[in-house]
Amino acid sequence: MAGNTFGNIFRVSTFGESHGKAVGGVIDGCPPEVEITEADIQKELNRRRPGQSRYTTPRDEKDRVQLLSGVFEGKSTGTPIGFLVENQNQKSKDYNHLKDNYRPSHADYTYEKKYGLRDHRGGGRASARETISRVVAGAIAKAILKQHGIQVRAWVSAMGSVQLTKDLNQLDLNQTENSLIRCPDPETEETMKKLIEQTAQDGDTLGGVVSCLASGLPSGLGEPVFDKLHADLGKAMLSINAVKGFEYGSGFAGTQMKGSEHNDRFTEKDGEIITETNHSGGIQGGISNGQDIFMRVAFKPIATVMKTQQTVNRKGQAVKIEGKGRHDVTVLPRAVPIVEAMAALTLVDHYLRDLHYNHQPQKSSS
Repeated sequence: MAGNTFGNIFRVSTFGESHGKAVGGVIDGCPPEVEITEADIQKELNRRRPGQSRYTTPRDEKDRVQLLSGVFEGKSTGTPIGFLVENQNQKSKDYNHLKDNYRPSHADYTYEKKYGLRDHRGGGRASARETISRVVAGAIAKAILKQHGIQVRAWVSAMGSVQLTKDLNQLDLNQTENSLIRCPDPETEETMKKLIEQTAQDGDTLGGVVSCLASGLPSGLGEPVFDKLHADLGKAMLSINAVKGFEYGSGFAGTQMKGSEHNDRFTEKDGEIITETNHSGGIQGGISNGQDIFMRVAFKPIATVMKTQQTVNRKGQAVKIEGKGRHDVTVLPRAVPIVEAMAALTLVDHYLRDLHYNHQPQKSSS
């Protein structure tokens, strides 16, 4: 299986399946002397783990990270960082009825067509437990970015038909973690909670949107033509399980504006060149312009529903299946740290690439 490594200078390679012994990975390219502790990484994993509230799956995985290499006395050494998270609360028998049947909108059929076999227990490598490794690596990427005054924060901004309508400048993003579903607006959060409860009673699932803001970025990050910053952010987000869409800045809404309305005019403030508006989402020509990068990531409804569905088995015979076991109604609350992780991984990689470029010896003009 190819495609298990992300990044150029700061690279993470991951392994593991939902019902295997463990998931984990190796991070290469982390600079030395970055402050890293298992406790700091665990804080991020706890935001992603199941069983954290009544609005997430009751699967009771502690998701305890073990750092195997690359960290000494609380700091990175500059060598590869190996890590492991054991799987401890599996109920593989809950998936026995799926061994020969293809679940609608899952990776069952496509995996089997590509590899000739599949692990039907929780989806195997296609399971969202794979994102544990992203969050671990993202925690370390965040630590590097923090050293340079860069912060990445995400929150739930839409769930089903419920939209968070307040402007970004009206939100207190510090309140996000006080919300069980990671929506920083209490009124909208209550409406979302009721929607989750009703949908769970109906045996169904919900999709929605996670918004993400990266602040404190310098200008100059991004590598035109094919490695534009927004292109790499888009790939990062679209690689997350259940993601169906990505937009930044004005996104699709910008298509309804005229050029004179959409253009971000430059101005000077306190000796710095800034833009009066930020329809560009902090990126122009594929390169960061120093303004905040604002993104939105669309998640589909979870494909496993507690309703009877029509499908076919390996022989093409019509069968009916129904979801069993412990599943989320929506991925959104647990997806917030995953979106942050993928944004941080992309930004730290581009930051280190830019640092490397700016430290290359200049060629003589003679």
